[in-house]
Amino acid sequence: MKPTAVVALGGNALLRRGDAPSFENQLANIKIAAKAIAEIAKEYQVAIVHGNGPQVGLLALQNLAYDKVSPYPLDVLGAESEGMIGYMLAQELQNLLPETEVTSLLTRIEVNADDPSMLDPTKFVGPVYNEEEAGILAEANNWIMKRDGDYVRRVVPSPKPINIIDKKSIDTLLDAGQIVICCGGGGIPVCRSEFGYKGVEGVIDKDLAATLLAKQLKADKLLILTDADAVYLDWGTEQQRALRATTPAQLSEYQFPAGSMGPKVEAAADFAQFGGRAYIGALEEGLEVLAERAGTCVAV
Repeated sequence: MKPTAVVALGGNALLRRGDAPSFENQLANIKIAAKAIAEIAKEYQVAIVHGNGPQVGLLALQNLAYDKVSPYPLDVLGAESEGMIGYMLAQELQNLLPETEVTSLLTRIEVNADDPSMLDPTKFVGPVYNEEEAGILAEANNWIMKRDGDYVRRVVPSPKPINIIDKKSIDTLLDAGQIVICCGGGGIPVCRSEFGYKGVEGVIDKDLAATLLAKQLKADKLLILTDADAVYLDWGTEQQRALRATTPAQLSEYQFPAGSMGPKVEAAADFAQFGGRAYIGALEEGLEVLAERAGTCVAV
């Protein structure tokens, strides 16, 4: 039986920073992702989690264009982006692996409605803006904006995932030998109420959702693929250097940006402490990263 790998694809890897958020650009990057995952699937049973930061932000902007109804909440937009990206990934993977079944599953993930992030949003969504554009949008839409590198982006709450409600369905599909695309965009955030589950206005970090999935599946490896080829110390300076092999204890000595590499490092360290091996690396080098010939490996 093949070992199990949970593969997390960053939303910025599927729509690269600076790219116009067009269908054509997303499809081109999804083809790259599908090619990398198809190679991994030859050696591993694969569950795929993808990000949706640029995509859900774009849907939110499109959502404002028709002002005859109130904008749809973020949980609904998250479900829309999960369906869109999941469809595109499933189709490209099926084209590359016609003998392998691929299923994309809309996945609800339970969060705490009182999560601290509800008061201190950190999750970047949508395109980048200059200061003037960001100020206009923030005032017009009551958005919170924060700096992302040289630009400014909208930030939204990112509650921590507690439980994958649809895990039994994921188990069934994996047991049947399928590639499963699930927990897309971090999953659809819901919380418990007196009437059952209800949606939460936020976007779950897909790296934390992928770690929760890897732990609940008892996966062998967690692979976080992004637009960076490794975890770097002193990023953006002349002293920047890549970490190739590290431990959760070593990573805890450093600070990483909350809206980008921070959640990836937190997720990798969490899974390593759980007893697995976690990897962070570039989308195009997936199999090389798993083989520890590229990227960053985190293990106890």
